[in-house]
Amino acid sequence: MRNRFAQKLTQMSEHNDKIMLLSGDIGNRLFDNFKAQRPDRFFNCGVAEQNMTGMAAGLAKQGFLPVTYTIAPFCTTRCLEQIRVDVPFHNLPVTIVSVGAGLSYAGLGPTHHSFEDTALLRVIPNMRVLSPADSDELSACLEMAFATPKPTYIRMGKKGEPDVHGRTLNAYEISTPIKLTDGEDVCLIGSGTLLPEVVKAAELLSEKGVSSSVYSLPQIKPLPAIELLNIFSEYPVVAVFEEHSLAGGLSSACAELLVDHQIAGTKLLRFGIPDTFYKKSGSQSFARDYLGLTASHFVQKIINTLSGHKNENTRSHSSADKKAT
Repeated sequence: MRNRFAQKLTQMSEHNDKIMLLSGDIGNRLFDNFKAQRPDRFFNCGVAEQNMTGMAAGLAKQGFLPVTYTIAPFCTTRCLEQIRVDVPFHNLPVTIVSVGAGLSYAGLGPTHHSFEDTALLRVIPNMRVLSPADSDELSACLEMAFATPKPTYIRMGKKGEPDVHGRTLNAYEISTPIKLTDGEDVCLIGSGTLLPEVVKAAELLSEKGVSSSVYSLPQIKPLPAIELLNIFSEYPVVAVFEEHSLAGGLSSACAELLVDHQIAGTKLLRFGIPDTFYKKSGSQSFARDYLGLTASHFVQKIINTLSGHKNENTRSHSSADKKAT
């Protein structure tokens, strides 16, 4: 995903001389082509992410379209005050791109984990939050960031993520839920790099006779409320998946939407990282398995929920029949 980011940004900079790239002392070889073509528009800001954010805000004030880039916790939690006060407060077109969101850097320990970034940034006014699942969604996110410039956060994975779509997406598509499969029994909504596990879960459910619709939801804020409300009204069970804390992320936003609009009869399942620090050491796949973020874990809970929902409906109908008698 990060390779596509460098390629796409370099390509877009050829046609837009306002694009500036600021790096927090990483990705120097990654941006060799960008630097070769636009040496006056690349700044290595060093290990000084707060300063990098302030620089980006200043460049935006002068009419540029700056992009900041570094590891997820270092461009979000480390400089949250600078983001809040310098960028969205003035509604400046700064695009903050993080690499290694969620568990991507699982082996480097809690300092490099990023479970809180969506929660922190989505509560800041004027902030747009995007979580692409693959390289195709990432490209569309960059298109959106420059087509409609405003404070934007894009949380990427690291590298080697499988492509889910395998086709070119446009900025409009990623502003709404993107349907991948069509089903009737349950709806699965995935965001970010966990989406391939969601697709796999749908395949496992199909083997058990459960028909699943699968949607990708790259845009977390602003939440596509109308489209989601239609989904909540259509399915008895909706499951939301993200490699982020269960507190404050996409599933929290969906729960808030359900409560605000009082959608009756919809069971919402939330899959994410529990409210705890993950202190084990190992690969991203090891961490996902340990935290229950794999297709097999998803399937078991969904099957149990669907069974419980059918039993509740059976009891409800039985009670109604007795009253009628």
